[in-house]
Amino acid sequence: MLKQFFERLSWVDVFLRLFQILIIAAIIIGIFNTIKADSYSSEQWATLVFAGLAQGSIYALIALGYTLVYGILLMINFAHGEVYMGGAFTAVFLAQYLANTGFLERHPVLAIIALILLAAGVSTGIALLLERVAYRPLRGAPRLVPLITAIGASFALQYTFRGLYGAEFRSYPEIPSLRVNVNVFGFQVPLVQLVVLFAAITLMLALYLWVERTKMGKAMRAVSEDKDVARLMGIDIDKVIVSTFAVGGALAGAAGVFNGLFRPQGVYFFMGFFPGLKAFTAAVLGGIGNVPGAMLGGLFLGVIESLGPNLIVEGLGIPAANQLKDAFAFTMLVLILIIRPQGIFGERLAEKKA
Repeated sequence: MLKQFFERLSWVDVFLRLFQILIIAAIIIGIFNTIKADSYSSEQWATLVFAGLAQGSIYALIALGYTLVYGILLMINFAHGEVYMGGAFTAVFLAQYLANTGFLERHPVLAIIALILLAAGVSTGIALLLERVAYRPLRGAPRLVPLITAIGASFALQYTFRGLYGAEFRSYPEIPSLRVNVNVFGFQVPLVQLVVLFAAITLMLALYLWVERTKMGKAMRAVSEDKDVARLMGIDIDKVIVSTFAVGGALAGAAGVFNGLFRPQGVYFFMGFFPGLKAFTAAVLGGIGNVPGAMLGGLFLGVIESLGPNLIVEGLGIPAANQLKDAFAFTMLVLILIIRPQGIFGERLAEKKA
């Protein structure tokens, strides 16, 4: 038995196990050193956790677009980051106008709703245009073809918006009523973080209930399971796919506004690349094609990205720890996928579906 085990063991398996052990050991040592040094107060840790949850909820909203499209078409829509960018970039002009007229300060709730509706509408329009022009003609093509098309569409959208809105950076105006701290479990937390977190969670719960309880949601689940059988049962496949892109686009547009409230600076034509990459990471982390997995994967990634540099990287004596948050987040992704390749909440797929 032992001889057969060693015969099946390859050098790749040995390397992956050693990598796992080294990373886990580094995490334990980093956490131990940081706690021992007592460099941060409980107030600062609480701030980092809530900041991570707010950022993670934005990742989760974008990740839902990736996971919905993958669940239906088994393709990765790499232009989804630009869908997010289009809504956020367009809404910034309305936000600046509302700030200049004083409406944003007098009626912040109505102003935020107007921004979300505009961003969601623009992002939905871009997503539907992508589906009709770029993806529908390639629906029966090998999977590599729509993947390359998605990358090309991503660049096309970036430079279209650069031509429309210019290459300079813009920023969302700050809302004074959101720049206050509130007491949560004895900790002072910025109100804007709580607003972003709870608004995003509300949208995610609404999507989950829509997928689970509505007729269209059931149709989406049927199409994701088997398109041919769903078609025989009378389900309009094109309508389901269009609805999937529309919902994913609307959530990405809302995420763009939430990001503008949370981190006002840095709105420009290339702003969708890194959030799109992080959201795709969150979708893979949770289990691509799994809606609750994308939600929890986004929140988990946000918290890891916020806490990790201070809790682990700094404890290892690495300078400029916060500048390594992206590298740390992707390292954690690799570690988790080595242990569980299908993602935290993903299912092992049959060869035909995978």
